Amino acid sequence: MRVLELATVDGEVVFDLDCPISGGGTRMAPDVTVGETALLARAMTYKLAILRQPMGGAKAGIRAGQADRDAVLARYVEEIRPLVEREEFLTASDLGTRPEDFAALSRSPTPLHEEDPATGATLDAVLTGLGVAAAAGAALGGGGLDGATLAVEGFGKVGGTTVVEAVRLGGRIVALSTVHGAVADPAGFDVDELLELRRRHGDRCIEHLGRPVRPAPALYEVDADVLVPGARTGSLDVARAAAVQARVVAPAANVPYTAGGLAMLEGRGIVALADFVCNAGATIGYVSERGAPLSTVDDVRAAVAATVREATTSAVAHAEGAFAAACIAAEDYLRTWRPSDGMPEGRPVAPD
Repeated sequence: MRVLELATVDGEVVFDLDCPISGGGTRMAPDVTVGETALLARAMTYKLAILRQPMGGAKAGIRAGQADRDAVLARYVEEIRPLVEREEFLTASDLGTRPEDFAALSRSPTPLHEEDPATGATLDAVLTGLGVAAAAGAALGGGGLDGATLAVEGFGKVGGTTVVEAVRLGGRIVALSTVHGAVADPAGFDVDELLELRRRHGDRCIEHLGRPVRPAPALYEVDADVLVPGARTGSLDVARAAAVQARVVAPAANVPYTAGGLAMLEGRGIVALADFVCNAGATIGYVSERGAPLSTVDDVRAAVAATVREATTSAVAHAEGAFAAACIAAEDYLRTWRPSDGMPEGRPVAPD
């Protein structure tokens, strides 16, 4: 693992492996740490390996708030431009950043950054949400989510698209949270109402649903078929995992499990899916652009759904559990092009 300290902003780019090409998003938050960024880079290595891409994972972490974001990101983009042009570091948006922040690095416009009229999110976020919904359906034993209930953490660009895609597959959203709290209703929420309230009120949309607002962590305790974690790394620790009532955990967030939290879920018989499979949708889209581009948005959507479902179905059937199975599949591919002393130093789980 190599850490490149940035000179023009407070942050770093972490390269998980020593290889010619690495890829991963750029995260910006006042409290992002080198440790968090390193975990995210490791998860990208596993995600790219699941997709059979001979690339290393990387991640950038910038410590800054939203007040001066434009100036900070402009400096950052210019600093990493040589890395991007040499393809040493291919990056895109993540927490705290948007696709348009990196427009100056793009040689040509990409359909993945076009806005989806249904959700107001960009296509790459839509593909991530589609992958999460497809993984949940596969884990429950079918192609869709007919009648399944979901509790979704976060209602931003990925949480919103996950909700839409889950409902398209027949699911029902019975709980939702933002930084301002959590709401639940066994009867489910109307997606169009949720999207309109988010458009008008942002993260405070949950305060306008006419249901009691509980603390945000209460989402983990909701009785639902599927829990979708959408927060920062290590959010599912031992204590929260002990309270989970869902049958399946299908993460939209990267590295949501601590080692102890993962063991707790599996010990309780809860299917803990690998985040780097569930949320691979956008990466599948970017990979298709680098190779032989798929001709239509429908083609990309079909590729995301098929890839994630296939990987999830095989992982769920594995004797060592879904998360370990996905790691084994990724590691098997890494060994086809990595030397024995060039493998990742551990799996993408957060410390307790």
